[in-house]
Amino acid sequence: MSRVLNCIVANVVISVWDWLNKQNVVISVWDWLGKQNVVIMGRKTWFSIPERNRPLKNRINIVLSRELKKPPAGAHHLASDFRSALCLLDTAEMAERADQVWVIGGSSLYKEMMESQGTRRLFVTRILQQFKSDTFLPEINQDQYRLLPEFPGVPQDLQEEAGLQYRFEVYESIDQ
Repeated sequence: MSRVLNCIVANVVISVWDWLNKQNVVISVWDWLGKQNVVIMGRKTWFSIPERNRPLKNRINIVLSRELKKPPAGAHHLASDFRSALCLLDTAEMAERADQVWVIGGSSLYKEMMESQGTRRLFVTRILQQFKSDTFLPEINQDQYRLLPEFPGVPQDLQEEAGLQYRFEVYESIDQ
C-alpha cells in the first residue's frame, strides 16, 4: 500500500515530547472515517515517554523491538522491525483503522525511515541552541530531501518559548 511516512524530530531530545503535545491535533486526530493516526517508535523511545503518557492517546501505538516477546503494557502492537510494522499496517484490520503514519524515534528508526521507499516527510524542530543529547536525526541528504517553503499548519517564523528559540522545518523526499 502506498502511504506517506511522516517523521517528527527535534535536534534536542528534551523538546520532542513538548513538541508532540503541541502537535497533538496534527498527529492524533480521528478523520471523518473514524481512522486514527499511527505512531511507530523504538523500544527505548517508548520507555522514555513518562508512564502516565503511555500510550500516546488517540493514536495507534506500535513499538519496535527485537527483544520483547509481547507489546509493552499500553502499546497496541509490537513489531520486530520497521518493515514488519509497515506490513502490519497493510493488514485488512489496520488498513481500515490507520490514517497517517508518524515515526517518532529513535535514531536508527529515523535512519531506516529516511532511507525507505515512497514519499517521506520530515517535520524537524531546529533548536537554535546546543544541548547535550543522546539521540540525533541522521544528516538530511539534500539530494534526497527538499526543504518545503511552507506547509499547512506549520508556522514559518522564528518561535520562542522560555527563552529558547527554534524554527519548524518540513522536508519532503524527492522522487528519484
